[in-house]
Amino acid sequence: MDDLLAAILVLLVRQTGQFLVRFVTRGRWRGEDLQGDEGRIYGPAGALSFVRDGQRVITNTGLSFIGSTFYVLLIVAAFALYV
Repeated sequence: MDDLLAAILVLLVRQTGQFLVRFVTRGRWRGEDLQGDEGRIYGPAGALSFVRDGQRVITNTGLSFIGSTFYVLLIVAAFALYV
């Protein structure tokens, strides 16, 4: 049950990152597909993003990083408003 909850949270954070990338860049950049191997094939090892066919692609790790950062900033902002 804990593994299922962790998988759902990881998916939520990753999808939040993908939404933020599309929203902030107005569609010029995109996120890697959920089950895609683009990052392994086209990007350097450990990269958070790479360029493919002239378009910036954010890897799954990069999307998770962006989503996590968003939620951390949301918690900090909520705490700041509370205090």
